[in-house]
Amino acid sequence: MSRDPWSNANKFLQHRRDFLSAGASLAVLPWVAQVASGIPQTRFAWSKDPFQLGVASGDPTSDSVVLWTRLAPEPVTGEGLPDSSIEVIWELSPDESMQQIIRTGKTLASPALNHSVHVEVDGLSPDRWYYYRFHAGDATSPVGRTRTMPPAGEIPDRLRFAFASCQHYEAGLYTAYEHMVRDELDLVLHLGDYIYEGPAGRNKLRQHNSPEIVSLQDYRNRYGLYKSDQHLIKAHQHAPWIVVWDDHEFDNNYANLISEELHVDPREFMLRRVNAYQAYYENMPLRSSTIPKGPDMLLYRSISFGQLANFAMLDTRQYRSDQPNGDGRKPLEGQVFHPKATLLGEQQEEWLMTNLRKSDSRWNILGQQVMVARVDRVPGEVREYSMDQWSGYDIARKRLLREISELERANTVVLTGDIHTNWANELKVDFDDFDSPPVATEFVGTSISSGGNGYDQPKELNALLSENPFVKYHNGERGYVRCEVTATHWKTDYQTVPFVDKPGAPIQTRASFVVEHNRPKLERA
Repeated sequence: MSRDPWSNANKFLQHRRDFLSAGASLAVLPWVAQVASGIPQTRFAWSKDPFQLGVASGDPTSDSVVLWTRLAPEPVTGEGLPDSSIEVIWELSPDESMQQIIRTGKTLASPALNHSVHVEVDGLSPDRWYYYRFHAGDATSPVGRTRTMPPAGEIPDRLRFAFASCQHYEAGLYTAYEHMVRDELDLVLHLGDYIYEGPAGRNKLRQHNSPEIVSLQDYRNRYGLYKSDQHLIKAHQHAPWIVVWDDHEFDNNYANLISEELHVDPREFMLRRVNAYQAYYENMPLRSSTIPKGPDMLLYRSISFGQLANFAMLDTRQYRSDQPNGDGRKPLEGQVFHPKATLLGEQQEEWLMTNLRKSDSRWNILGQQVMVARVDRVPGEVREYSMDQWSGYDIARKRLLREISELERANTVVLTGDIHTNWANELKVDFDDFDSPPVATEFVGTSISSGGNGYDQPKELNALLSENPFVKYHNGERGYVRCEVTATHWKTDYQTVPFVDKPGAPIQTRASFVVEHNRPKLERA
């Protein structure tokens, strides 16, 4: 059923203004607060390990990093914790044995944040590895490993990182993370769909813990289920993470404050977004600058690895206009060409372009969710494109790629998740002109587990590549993408596993590509 995205957008924005201006409504919102309740508990014995969700770190700078944990003796039910704050001690060391503690401090795990802590440790040495842990009562957390970034003006020899997305708990095991921790990585990027919001399915490999999640406690318990996975815990301990969300952290294919489903009460939908955003912050190693304010959470930001690479992490869900002509695959017509159609929103788009224009990094990296390349997925003369991806927002896509083409350096690389398959694409301002030069490259990563066991090559691969010659690789196995970056070259390895329905899947490098600095063209390695 089609709908007018602009009348829907105006309607939902009016509901938002009404909602936020109503004092009675504000009173019932579960606003995030840092205020501790009661006298914090300090010395006590736990009946169950409160650190079952492990530890994590994230958003590093050259002198700072965020350390995270969440006390959860009963991760899936949220039980076993008092309705008061708990004192948590954190420690930082240059060695894994934690024999030499160089920094320590105390913080409070407040029930307002579901007894999570986000410690921003400042004044650290640049380009250094550190180890960290937490204590609460008589319990001690596992040891995590983190690092600071190189100094701003320095071009380090190399950067090694991996990116992943889409880890549906019911669909398969997180075997890819088991292999990821064997790589020597400086960073891990997660590009969204960290959890899935749907109800428990039938005859699944693993089961969700509730019907479709809506309330704040629902979202908290779902994170507790996902974050209990031991391979995911180890991956968080392995290196600092830089995270952004996609849709399933809230609701499938949502656009700003518009549900994919018709006849959804906008006030209830907004309350649900409040819950989803708060639970996301509580469970991610994010800085206090991202603390949500009701239904809003500022998640787009930039993080630099010296002068070698600048990561611009984008949010393509919170500010986008509704999918044109409805969702799904459609021809390029009608609302696709609306000049106000946007994935980033005006403010984020201006921030991004300013960030790219001012960047003096050797590589500019866009970490985002939906595919930029305009891929026709229907063989033959019929042409249909995903309305949920950048292809459904044609004017915005062309504007972004035109701006990138006009930058002084042709050094932009886009990293994408969402669609549970691997792609390597050369990006063009005009995808109808096959002979036009690419202005950037795009690496799309498959899922960790979403979609279940994958496949090596689709039957329609040859037709897909012939109709979309800017696509240089496509693969449907599960896994992650590993990247090694130097001042002159970028190398991408597609790391895949043949199955996720049982443990023990081996890892293999299914394909590798190289991009030369200032030459946005994909070459098989």
